[in-house]
Amino acid sequence: MTRPYNILFLCTGNSARSILAEALATTLSHGRFIGYSAGAKPVGKVHPIALDLIRSMGYPLQLARSKSWDEFGREGAPQMDFIITLCDSAVGESCPYWPGHPSTAHWGFPDPSAVEAGDEAMLSAFKQVEIGLRNRIELLLDLPIAQLDRSELRDRLQTIHHRLKFTK
Repeated sequence: MTRPYNILFLCTGNSARSILAEALATTLSHGRFIGYSAGAKPVGKVHPIALDLIRSMGYPLQLARSKSWDEFGREGAPQMDFIITLCDSAVGESCPYWPGHPSTAHWGFPDPSAVEAGDEAMLSAFKQVEIGLRNRIELLLDLPIAQLDRSELRDRLQTIHHRLKFTK
């Protein structure tokens, strides 16, 4: 087996969506992918509901931390094969240059931590994001990655999101 694919999920605050995606990619892939997450303006802590959800996945909690995307632009950082933005408001925003020209896509989700209709509604929002991410990551895992060129891979990554977005 070749090395695992590195996938970085980006969101502004890096406290919920991107953390969930990191845990899902790592746990669902059984070693094929290593998930990472970061934010443009990290809040510095992981949302408690996100922690509960990743705990239930068996993801090591010590790996779940809110961090800046600058960490992945430094010398010695893992080289990314994929970068996926998750903030529904981030489409079209500028991201840093990533070495190695990783395949990129935007899978926008609303921020579940912004739900203000009570604890049950917020928990439901988190679970909806988790289900949406899980479905997309499972489709990513089914792609014949080694057989696709960069352009085809980028298109397939984006198609995953659009296909699921309209078939709820």
